[in-house]
Amino acid sequence: MQAFTVPVVTPIIEITTPRLLIRQWREEDLVPFAAMNADPKVMEFFPSPLTREQSDGMAARCSGLIVERGWGIWALETRDDGKFIGFLGLHTPGYNLPFTPCVEMGWRLCTEAWGKGLASEAAHAAFNVGFNQLNLNEIVAFTALPNIRSQALMQRMGMILSPDENFDHPAVGPGSWLQEHCLYRLRKGDWAAAQFL
Repeated sequence: MQAFTVPVVTPIIEITTPRLLIRQWREEDLVPFAAMNADPKVMEFFPSPLTREQSDGMAARCSGLIVERGWGIWALETRDDGKFIGFLGLHTPGYNLPFTPCVEMGWRLCTEAWGKGLASEAAHAAFNVGFNQLNLNEIVAFTALPNIRSQALMQRMGMILSPDENFDHPAVGPGSWLQEHCLYRLRKGDWAAAQFL
C-alpha cells in the first residue's frame, strides 16, 4: 500500500466563490447548524438527527481540524446575506474502510440551499484546493445507496462510481437500510482535464 501523509498548510485556507464564503467555523454557526442537523429531511440518509450536544461537538471537531491542518470541512456562508447554510470540505475518515487511507469530500446543506447549485460551486472550489494546493492524487465521496440526490451531485461534480467497491459503513448498524454505501472517485488528472472542456 502506498504511504499516505495528511497534508498540512498554513495559514488556514478560506475560499471565496461568486456566491459563497467557504470559511472556518464561528460561534454564531452553532444555532443554525444544530437546526440543520435536527431537520429530518436533511438527515434522512443518516442513522438519526443530531442532538444539540452532538451538533456542537461536530462543529468543534471540524474547526479543530482546520486549525491543525489549515483545511478540512468548512462552514458555508452565502455572500449576499452572510447566512450560514451548511458545510462542505475535505476530510480524512477516522474509521477503517476498504479504501482508506484517503481524503473524502463531504457536505451537508440546509434545505433552503438545495437546488441552487451551491454545493457544486463549493465542491469545485474544494477540488481546486485539494488537487492544486494540497497536491492530492484522488478525492473520494461515498453515501448510502438510497441517497440518489447525493449520488447525482457526485456525478455532476465529475466523480466516477466505483461499482465494485460498495461497502457496509461501520457506523451504521447491521441490517439498516442505510448500511450499504457506494463509492465515487475523482483523480487529479481527470479533474484537471475536465477544467479545459
